[in-house]
Amino acid sequence: MTLLDKDGVRLTVDDTIATVTLANAAKRNAQSPAMWRALAEAGSLLPGDVRIVVLRGEGKSFSAGLDRQAFTPEGFDGEPSFLDLARGADTELDATIAEYQEAFTWWRRTDLVSIAAVQGHAIGAGFQLALACDLRVVAEDVQFAMRETSLGLVPDLTGTHPLVGLVGYARALEICATGRFVHAEEAERVGLANLVVPGDELDGAVADLAAALIAAPRDAVIETKALLAGAAGRTYEEQRTAERAAQARRLRDLAGLGD
Repeated sequence: MTLLDKDGVRLTVDDTIATVTLANAAKRNAQSPAMWRALAEAGSLLPGDVRIVVLRGEGKSFSAGLDRQAFTPEGFDGEPSFLDLARGADTELDATIAEYQEAFTWWRRTDLVSIAAVQGHAIGAGFQLALACDLRVVAEDVQFAMRETSLGLVPDLTGTHPLVGLVGYARALEICATGRFVHAEEAERVGLANLVVPGDELDGAVADLAAALIAAPRDAVIETKALLAGAAGRTYEEQRTAERAAQARRLRDLAGLGD
């Protein structure tokens, strides 16, 4: 069932698995504000029984990043150019970037597990979109790169927090400041990729992972995801307390004593 198909984004749902496809292969799925709005809308349209969201890109590249048209004086049709935004008030600029970020924030909702299926180039905004997901399965030809610094910018589409969490501060700084490519072997070794497979096996590997994730009871996965997501911000003792509270909820639920 197709719930959305516009501005280079297609959302389909099959039972408890939703697939969000970047569908502008002619431009290597380059991103624009219109695409970001469509991605945010896709998140709002998910039926309540969806448990897994797969993010994929059509064609040879997952996403080549921000469409370079954004840097031209005219920008995109019907959109303020980046130069126009720079000339605006601080509050307006902040609000616009916050709106763009909404395309990247919903993938880590505790009631979902999101999987990015990444092949070819995942550059800049494309890298950050892959980082927005909980898990990443990548093809052997993957090329991650954070090129914003090379353009005089910073990664501002929510990618810095998960990148540091996955690879640590020093490696994240080196990747971002140099803009270099991270290939499949390194991506798996440093924790950017959960799994590396040949390109023709990417869809199958993602399907197998989704099936394994669905096998566990939904509420147990939700509680576990919340525990792990919050662990870095808690002390050891706080995490112990959170574990006890989560387990008490699960035991009461299994005993039929839940709310």
